[in-house]
Amino acid sequence: MTGLLGALLPAVPLVAGLVGLLLPPSPRGATTGEDPARRAAIGLGVAGAAGALLIAVVLLVRVGQPVQTSTTWVDLGGLRVTLGVRLDGAAALVAVAVAAVALAVQVYSVGYLKRGPHDDVEVDHRYPPYAAQISLFTAAMLLVVVAGDLIMLLVGWEVMGLCSYLLIAHDRRLPEAPAAAMKAFLVTRVGDVGFLLGIALLGVSAGSFRIADVLAHDHSAGMLTTACLLLLAGVAGKSAQFPLHTWLPDAMAGPTPVSALIHAATMVAAGVYAVTRLYPLFERAPAALAVLGVMAAVTLLLGALAATAQDDLKRVLAWSTVSQIGYMTGALAVGSPTAALFHLLSHAAFKALLFLAAGAVIHAVGTTLMSRMGGLRATMPVTFWCTAIGLGALAGVPPLSGFWSKDGVLAVAEAAALDGAGPAPAWVGWLVWLAGLAGVAVTAWYATRLLLRAFLGETRMPLVHPHDPPAVMRWPVLLLAVPAALLGLAAFLPPFTDRLAVGEGELVHLGPALLLPLALLALGAGLAWAGWRRDRTADPARALGPLGPLFAAGFRLDDVQRALVVRPVTALARAARAGDELVIDGAVEGTARGARDLGGALAGLHRAALPRAVAGVLAGALLIGLAAVLIGGAA
Repeated sequence: MTGLLGALLPAVPLVAGLVGLLLPPSPRGATTGEDPARRAAIGLGVAGAAGALLIAVVLLVRVGQPVQTSTTWVDLGGLRVTLGVRLDGAAALVAVAVAAVALAVQVYSVGYLKRGPHDDVEVDHRYPPYAAQISLFTAAMLLVVVAGDLIMLLVGWEVMGLCSYLLIAHDRRLPEAPAAAMKAFLVTRVGDVGFLLGIALLGVSAGSFRIADVLAHDHSAGMLTTACLLLLAGVAGKSAQFPLHTWLPDAMAGPTPVSALIHAATMVAAGVYAVTRLYPLFERAPAALAVLGVMAAVTLLLGALAATAQDDLKRVLAWSTVSQIGYMTGALAVGSPTAALFHLLSHAAFKALLFLAAGAVIHAVGTTLMSRMGGLRATMPVTFWCTAIGLGALAGVPPLSGFWSKDGVLAVAEAAALDGAGPAPAWVGWLVWLAGLAGVAVTAWYATRLLLRAFLGETRMPLVHPHDPPAVMRWPVLLLAVPAALLGLAAFLPPFTDRLAVGEGELVHLGPALLLPLALLALGAGLAWAGWRRDRTADPARALGPLGPLFAAGFRLDDVQRALVVRPVTALARAARAGDELVIDGAVEGTARGARDLGGALAGLHRAALPRAVAGVLAGALLIGLAAVLIGGAA
């Protein structure tokens, strides 16, 4: 029964998405009251996400010991590909998080994707395919969560990439949306090539792609290290880790609910989850964990520093996602998949909350720029308090969820640094621990700045009258505020810890070591507050001085990528096109032109006047007769 429920988990939103794709687009100019296609799309999207959430909750209650089911799908000369699921408590918890965020996004989108604030206004005519694509996105992530075979995991992995492209490019009115979608698709495809090769190596080595068989097989050290490094390329792309992180900030061109889904529960979480799924392999490849630790430390600090100088509300949150995923991959690098999953779950709650609250602000004021906001606390109190909870959890304010999960990452990194615990070298622990501590202060600084710039001080919108969102948008935000605030306390409950912990110790590490992160938290928040108090009309980011533009541009890594990759590839493409047009097409077209000209010449001869034609015939007959006489005489 558990195996059947595991198979139904991705199947329910998959069916909803496939049926939704058959719906016609809404007529242009239609309103909510006269649009049956939109109503059907809403029903399918919400029902698919709600059904998945119900199944995930049932699995969470039922799953005790790990459950595996499989049946051979295809056998390629002894190399088996199977269909089946692999379920345990951690998979059930992640499935609940994915389905809950997907349901919140589907409900929230009903109100967000309108052309105006009232129920009888014109709606987005592309809402039916939008809702269907969200269902497919959800199904793909859930397939990654429950897959018992690497090929099935790869299918979900790739479908997510396709859906992200479609959803980021949803709003065709934005000129930057198609470019951002293409960038996300291409950058993640670069990493996916490595991911595919890593899966192929593991499958060939084990003689099966079944995850249980791959984990149990005795791989050679060199092959295992190579395969794990290739897998990390895919993780860097999907989870937006250095150096393949550049697509994520630009993906903010998509609708805000899509941003919440990508950042909180799908896509960027998939890479972290895939590593936890295959973690016994990484434990036997310390070189791969060392690479992961360096990647995590660089990404953690890069994302946090870039977030300090952004004026766009959504880009602040996007860069914060890059940084927070760095905490998760850092926990994996120092040997704690449990700490990584705990932070993944808390991050899903508070980041979905923050993006949906940001969407409420954008919906109310019509801009994403914090420099044009201010004073929203009085007119949007519900959104303000929900945003404050989300930012507090992001920064790690006790007792909110982010405090406990981030402390878990810092504690295992400290143990790896000071005691040499974990499968990676001790220097990896030092790198992750110090980067994580610095990230606490920087995160507190930019989270405080966001709250001050958007919600406090004087309003900078004299002609705008903002208000809290309507109920269909407000309730998902309010409900997400509950786990963002309280999920960390679940670390004290055995039912939660027993399902999440994979043979590790306690999730919570209470002791004097907590004082250092709290001091850094107070320092970062205090510096931002002090800068704002001196001049409430000025941006605290002025304190960054000449570093501000560099941070705002993400350390200009986009320019580096453009110079080293985009321009050479574009030049090569132009040269290939010119060669194709001038050489290959030129040869074919030249032959055609020569044949045409020769045919034209012969046609001209055939079009000769009658006297000339008769003379030609007689001359030909004379020559033939003369030749016959000569040949006969010679004989």
